Amino acid sequence: MTVNHRAGIPLNENIATPMTADAAITLKPAPGHRTREVWVLALPIIGAMASQNVLNLVDTAMVSRIGPSALAAVGLGSFINFMSFSAITGLSAAVQALAARRYGEGRLQETAIPLNGGILLSLVIGVPLSALLILAAPWIFARLNHDPAVVSQGTVYLQCRLLGIAAIGINFSFRGYWSAVKKTVLYLCTLFGICCLNILLDWLLIFGKLGFPALGVRGAGLASVISAGCGTLAYCGFGWRFARGAGFFAGLPDRRQLLELLRLALPTCLQQLLYSAGFVVLFWIVGQIGTAELAVSNVLVNITLTAVLPALGFGLASATFCGQALGRGEAEDAYRWAWDVYKASWWVYAAMALPMLLLTGPVLEVFVGSKDASATAHLLEIGELPLRLIGAGVVLDGLGFILMQSLLGVGASRAVMLVSVGLQWGLFLPLAYLAGPVLMLGLLPIWGLMLAYRAAQTLSFVAVWRARRWARAAV
Repeated sequence: MTVNHRAGIPLNENIATPMTADAAITLKPAPGHRTREVWVLALPIIGAMASQNVLNLVDTAMVSRIGPSALAAVGLGSFINFMSFSAITGLSAAVQALAARRYGEGRLQETAIPLNGGILLSLVIGVPLSALLILAAPWIFARLNHDPAVVSQGTVYLQCRLLGIAAIGINFSFRGYWSAVKKTVLYLCTLFGICCLNILLDWLLIFGKLGFPALGVRGAGLASVISAGCGTLAYCGFGWRFARGAGFFAGLPDRRQLLELLRLALPTCLQQLLYSAGFVVLFWIVGQIGTAELAVSNVLVNITLTAVLPALGFGLASATFCGQALGRGEAEDAYRWAWDVYKASWWVYAAMALPMLLLTGPVLEVFVGSKDASATAHLLEIGELPLRLIGAGVVLDGLGFILMQSLLGVGASRAVMLVSVGLQWGLFLPLAYLAGPVLMLGLLPIWGLMLAYRAAQTLSFVAVWRARRWARAAV
């Protein structure tokens, strides 16, 4: 094993040469270095995701300067867009599961074959889906919100974002691959570049700086789609440089490989689709209460995603370790990895929770502050207690994300789908509708229900992981 000194990434000199499963045992982390291995793999993922969430927060802060209607429009539009491309982002988990299993088995020359399949399916599904949804965007937005200003601005923003569905799918497939083969530094470099470009384009296109037109929410949408497309080109360049020996672009997957990829991806795609659709429904529910509540909910969701971001990064690392352990035929080691990852990282989630619990007002004011002092005070009053509830659940939510990603990494995507979708749609959303538009209890009970639903999901994943039925899954 040598090191590429330009990128600081371990490379196998004989990656094109098949390895035996016994030889692959040398790729297994030494028992005394598990915590270090966790951090080495997870830190680049967390750094990359942190840059993405910084982008989301900067984007929110910039759009908030336009006004509450623009903030509500972008919030709702972002989650409709998330729902739209979630139909293919599940390919990332399937690519990671298959590539990690091949890596653990020592079949290093085949690890990029699932990535090729992910790219192909992203194009086949993403391009026609973009065209269809762009045409349907005005109708979709009009059905989800009754404020004309929100509908008008949100439709324009959404149509711009929908242009990038295929690019997002490809980028997620690369994320799964780089995570599986422990080259997460490439993911970090690419996503950091995407986010820097996006923030620059936001500044130029939203406010009309340096001679560019001031496009408002349209500029925010165009900045996102241009940055995603540039990221796709960068990922392909890295793939050509670092993964050709693993089969990148060496040929299309055969029918059996595509079917295996789809078998693993479909439950995750459905889970992601319904999960994101659940947020769209949540925004619709909150929108029935008022535009101010919808604007605050957009901020709360972005803060929530930032708070759980480290858990998702550690979860992706856990998925790699668990998948590779099963590839070596070591189910007990796979079981231990999920708990070891949580033990190495729980304090990070506690640290993320402290600002939300102790500095609630200042944190919230960063994103809802405006020149109108009375409007700012109203938004702060609405959002402070829900933000404290978010902080109270972060540590438990961290365990839930790690176990969810670990289950996806060992191929148990169906179990993840049943737990996640069942609790969200069968419990949380009906109760949120009852508390919101029916009883008009405001925003606080809805976020209290969110906390209870997320806790129930974590406990369910604990039960599934401990049952160990996933150890028999063939990938």
